[in-house]
Amino acid sequence: MATGISQPRETHIVDARIVDARIFDELREIVGPRGLITSREELHTYECDGLTNFRVLPRAVLLPDSTEQVQKIVRVCHREKIPFVARGSGTGLSGGALPVENGVVISLTRMNKILEVDIPNARVTVEPGVINLDVTARVAPQEYFYAPDPSSQSVCSIGGNVAENSGGAHCLKYGFTTTHVLGLEVVLADGSLVHLGGKTLDAPGYDLMGVFVGSEGTLGIATKIILRIVKRPECVQTLLAAFPSTNEAGAAVSDMIAAGMLPAAIEMMDNLAIQAAEAAVHANYPNCGALLLVELDGPVAEVAALMAHVNEICKKSGAWEIRVAQSDAERALVWKGRKAAFAAMGRISPNYIVQDGVIPRTELPNVMREIGRLSNEAGLRVANVFHAGDGNLHPLVLYDRRISGQEEAAETLSGKILELCIGAGGSITGEHGVGEDKKKMMSKMYSEPDLETMQRVRCAFDPLNLSNPSKVFPRPRLCGEKPGEYVAHPLETAGIAERF
Repeated sequence: MATGISQPRETHIVDARIVDARIFDELREIVGPRGLITSREELHTYECDGLTNFRVLPRAVLLPDSTEQVQKIVRVCHREKIPFVARGSGTGLSGGALPVENGVVISLTRMNKILEVDIPNARVTVEPGVINLDVTARVAPQEYFYAPDPSSQSVCSIGGNVAENSGGAHCLKYGFTTTHVLGLEVVLADGSLVHLGGKTLDAPGYDLMGVFVGSEGTLGIATKIILRIVKRPECVQTLLAAFPSTNEAGAAVSDMIAAGMLPAAIEMMDNLAIQAAEAAVHANYPNCGALLLVELDGPVAEVAALMAHVNEICKKSGAWEIRVAQSDAERALVWKGRKAAFAAMGRISPNYIVQDGVIPRTELPNVMREIGRLSNEAGLRVANVFHAGDGNLHPLVLYDRRISGQEEAAETLSGKILELCIGAGGSITGEHGVGEDKKKMMSKMYSEPDLETMQRVRCAFDPLNLSNPSKVFPRPRLCGEKPGEYVAHPLETAGIAERF
């Protein structure tokens, strides 16, 4: 895993400087003088996303404020064969928005308008820079909400959620981002504009929108998104249960699902995660081996009956303390602790790696036991936070980079945990994406024919491989390349390194 800053190469060719100036002048004409960032000091803001282990300084950052400007920028990039990376709020945790060396970043933060609110049809149309939580805030007076709720929902953007197919605590019942995206306006890598999906449900034809959501910016840039919103339930109740360990808490989760329940959310935190959250937000969590948060919503009578059943299951599984939030304020505090868990790790460790894997729920005890063994073997602590209902793990490997060898050991342990998830019949990512961080793991999860098929889909959208070109796949590959054969990437032969 790269930890240093990759600096753009200095050019010593007079003609290259002329090309630089020409391209910058053209881009500045598109976005205006305040829409182009080229100074080294300002570029450092964009050198990484939420995964700070990888850092690359882009050649320039562009801040368009319309679809037309995005198209014009991408047309310049296509003509000059300049790689580009679209960026939202930069909260991603897989290096998906990491700049490409000698490429440009297209930041969509200025495209932050909610364009249409259609309550009768439960639709909202937004630009990609709109913040996730702002969608719910806009429709809350009409008793609606936007269901996908990443922990970073107060700052992450809808465009980034679409790129990563983001999840969140309430996706157990309501589904991930892809469930709530009805239509997309997309700028392809040649600057052309296409529309995928639309307001009509179950439209005929290929599900190209489903291909695009979660493609991590490798197929183009979404500039307009039609979202589905959901009617707020009549009743919401949140239960907190304290268990001796994650084994007992995991058994309770399995029993709830086996009983045919579909809670809005089932979240789990181990003791290290509880300590960090308490230090950060004082959520009044009990000091226990594992904490379970179970949220039920729906009609009052149904929620009351299900909550009584959840209470029984938790007691049977060994919960020694159970409480139900008695007010909206108490419920908000319970969730504040959970949503602060990642950032709160800074309270107990100077550095940490956030991982994201998926396992079958029934494998939770075995996987947790093995993570504990690997943790002891490496001499590093691992805090665990789960979307337990759908088997989505977020192990946080804690380390101190000031201690020689600890960062490398943390990276190795992080990789072993992902291999453990694959071995248990799971996946290397549930919602954070592959990005730069986990692309080497793709060949451990998929066969070469599978990866080849994915590449062919990507090439259909972006033949020159300019849109976020270095992400997801284990190695760069030219469109049309035969399996096992390496052909120079277009950027290696087009003179980009010299021109930029």
